[in-house]
Amino acid sequence: MIRSMTGYGRAEALVAGRNILVEIRSVNHRYFEFSCRVPRAYGFLESRLKTYLQGKLSRGKVDVNVSIQTIEGTNANVQVNQELASSYAQALRSLEKPLNLKDDLSLSAISRFSDIFTVSKEPEDEDVIWADVLKVADEAAGRFVQMREAEGAKMKEDVEGRLDFILHAVEKVEERSPKTVEEYRTRLYNKISEVLGNTQIDEQRILTEAAIYAEKIAVAEETVRLRSHIDQFRSILEQGGPVGRKLDFLIQEFNRETNTIGSKAQDIEIARIVVDVKSEIEKIREQIQNIE
Repeated sequence: MIRSMTGYGRAEALVAGRNILVEIRSVNHRYFEFSCRVPRAYGFLESRLKTYLQGKLSRGKVDVNVSIQTIEGTNANVQVNQELASSYAQALRSLEKPLNLKDDLSLSAISRFSDIFTVSKEPEDEDVIWADVLKVADEAAGRFVQMREAEGAKMKEDVEGRLDFILHAVEKVEERSPKTVEEYRTRLYNKISEVLGNTQIDEQRILTEAAIYAEKIAVAEETVRLRSHIDQFRSILEQGGPVGRKLDFLIQEFNRETNTIGSKAQDIEIARIVVDVKSEIEKIREQIQNIE
């Protein structure tokens, strides 16, 4: 199954007292490009998430957002600097008489001096945290990949319809091409007849000129190659997986053969067909720019 490079997945769960949220989004990009936003205390998760997603994706600009909130219990230790607190208390009381203030010093007043508190956390086990985050990341990635595959299926359907159009156009070129030679032979015969009047016309010379013209405008090789490219394109689409680069190369070959047909075939009807084919090729090219 082919996949689009555009996708979004989100998952949130309460794991081991932590509310963990993981969001994954991506857009098309020539290579794999990764960026991640995680809480500062969990910066070690970034490299692990990158490796994890590289195992699932080959191309795309991927942005990951991780939120972790501890809502049950805490591993923080709070220490009070008793000496500093006493110093604050003494300093405040020393203002009582000079300023004629009432001594209403309370615990809440002292607690406003935040520097008397020191908060420290016990180190957390990174492997344990990663295991918890991975559970949520797996769910988000599943939804993310599912969206990419769903969009990829729609793109495949659209491209296949355009390939049908191009194949039908090739058939029309193959049908029209021999007629252009016969029309050239007829025009050449009529032109010579006008010039020579009743003089006998060299039929062999006309046939020779028509043959030279036929060789000059022959597009059989190009149409055969176009048919082959269409078959290859369909085969790659069915193969699935990260095929965007292969398809991008192949669509350039579509363009090359179509341009050659347009430059060779000196016929207005074929020229119109070529314009239509090039329009479809461009639409396919736009689609495959977003195929992984």
